[in-house]
Amino acid sequence: MKTLRVCVDARILSGTAGGVEQFVLGLAYGLSQLRDGQEEYHFLAYTNADAWIRPYLRGPCRILHCSKAPRSSKLRSLLKTSAPRIHNLVQRGFPVSERWTIRGLWSDGTIEMANIDVMHFTHQVAFLTKILSIYHPHDLQHKHLPHYFSVSKRLMREVLYRLFCRRAQLVAVSSSWIKANLKEMYRLANDKVEVVPLAPPISAYQKPTLDDLYDVQQKLALQEPFIFYPAQTWPHKNHLALLDALAILRDRYRMIVSAVFAGSISESFFPKILRHIQKLGLSAQARFLGFVGPLELQALYRLAKCVVIPTKYEAGSFPLWEAFVSGVPVACSNVTSLPAQAGDAALFFSPDQPEQIADAIIQLWEDEHLRGKLIERGYQNVARYSWERTARIFRAHYRRIAKRSLGEEDRALLTALPLM
Repeated sequence: MKTLRVCVDARILSGTAGGVEQFVLGLAYGLSQLRDGQEEYHFLAYTNADAWIRPYLRGPCRILHCSKAPRSSKLRSLLKTSAPRIHNLVQRGFPVSERWTIRGLWSDGTIEMANIDVMHFTHQVAFLTKILSIYHPHDLQHKHLPHYFSVSKRLMREVLYRLFCRRAQLVAVSSSWIKANLKEMYRLANDKVEVVPLAPPISAYQKPTLDDLYDVQQKLALQEPFIFYPAQTWPHKNHLALLDALAILRDRYRMIVSAVFAGSISESFFPKILRHIQKLGLSAQARFLGFVGPLELQALYRLAKCVVIPTKYEAGSFPLWEAFVSGVPVACSNVTSLPAQAGDAALFFSPDQPEQIADAIIQLWEDEHLRGKLIERGYQNVARYSWERTARIFRAHYRRIAKRSLGEEDRALLTALPLM
């Protein structure tokens, strides 16, 4: 039988794409373990920008270079001159002919020349191709939190998401909550949107040794117990509310709690976070490390007393699962997909109520029995997820989309109820 050639979109500059980078790394790790099929997996990466993905490619996985893949710059230019017209089209369900679509969004020919059978777009900014495709819109945050986006960015998301959802043979999401949201907002058919559960990214990393933990602790001078929150400094990640909670703990309960933050720094929003730290007088308690590598990330989880996730919106939280894997108790927001993802393994709070965040921190800080119970439940929760299982589900979809024969395992995976 002819080899099925799948291309996975890895056009990412490391440290800039948040959870999408972790998703692609995990998928690469999972697909590399599949040695029992007739597939090749080509990871489309920018020339001279593939060092972040290379260590995770084994077996049937390899790099496919592109020098300059189509991005969204031409669409942004069009939005500046045609925003009213595009807004009207979006409001009418985007009834746009393919001829109208910007030529710059079409494939540059790389995947066509490589004879790819299925294109897997792993992030929102895809490109147009006649090759069969899977598309990940990931979430519709711009619909729920529009004030965090400019008019042009909201329009760009609407145009791209609707276009690529329509073109794809499969729209993949990570949770049933997001599937229901996409079906409602974009009127997508039930069988076009499928939930494919992901897994903790750090399960694909080499585990740190005790010496590694000590080295990171000394390097970062982590001598006191601390809260850990790994997230890029985007507005919806809600760092401000967690800082408010630290101030409440200090002022109302005389508790001096340190917090360590990891994740790429947003030039547009981080200055506001810094001003808030200064206003609250928290410079000695809040540390922002920026983007950290896999070893330091794992060490930070294992050294933390607890993980607190105050985000206002998540399609699925990698830090939640990573905390479970690392054996650290969690408190998180009670919004979007998080309650279903966490189950009974976390404390919940409203992300708009710093007092509730402070109360959750007190419970985790002072109740050793509660911490142990949540850690045990977290292990049980996350044990259901693995990157190999995720890769096998996607492989079954690749085969189905390409009209290849399906094995018994493929059919079972395609008909199984979603875990989340």
